[in-house]
Amino acid sequence: MFFTPLAVLGLTYGSAVVSGLTLQRRAVDFFDPAPGGGSIFDNATFGGEPMNVIISGQSSPEVLTDDGVLNFAQAIGFSQECLGFHLGDPQTANLGDGNGSVNQTLEFREDFGNDLLGTCLESLVGGNHFRVFRQNGPQANSGALFLAVSKEQPVSKNHDIIPDGYNIGRDELVAGAIGTKSHGGVTYNVEAKNITGIMPAGSDGVNHGIAVDGIVTLLTVTIQE
Repeated sequence: MFFTPLAVLGLTYGSAVVSGLTLQRRAVDFFDPAPGGGSIFDNATFGGEPMNVIISGQSSPEVLTDDGVLNFAQAIGFSQECLGFHLGDPQTANLGDGNGSVNQTLEFREDFGNDLLGTCLESLVGGNHFRVFRQNGPQANSGALFLAVSKEQPVSKNHDIIPDGYNIGRDELVAGAIGTKSHGGVTYNVEAKNITGIMPAGSDGVNHGIAVDGIVTLLTVTIQE
């Protein structure tokens, strides 16, 4: 379930996010960024990159924290960048939540089964990666995490996106996420649903002119008790 910000503005303010030290589940999956002046594309060097996966605000609230999404990322084959180093400037996005254009919160790379050093291999040979943006502004506080997922080429080719790399990156991440996954003593159940109508298909305005199919996949991630 997703909404335009004005349609359920009272709903988001009416649902507590934190009660004492207990995180509370949000009321909606996410808000469409467009009615609030945002975009489903972030701001990259040569156009926008699609935020083609969304982790629902109705996921277990622990998943939506920085530490929580790191552990979940490691459960599905991604981890922090090689030795904590990042080359290049962070990308920005406007999620239509009243925060305007903000820097990415986090970035994760495919770790090839080794969450300590595997991302160093991805930095060399290429692979899947994603940037995380959190929708938490005063006009659309869903808590959802918008992921800009893409599969990239090796460092020798400047980490450019492979042909069809946005659709491929999304599909590979989703295929590796659905079902039951575990890491760090936490077990997740992940359900996926494809959404159309919030991202235009085609290559107009897309980074490097790489076409997208207009599909955004919504993941609902529930921690098993």
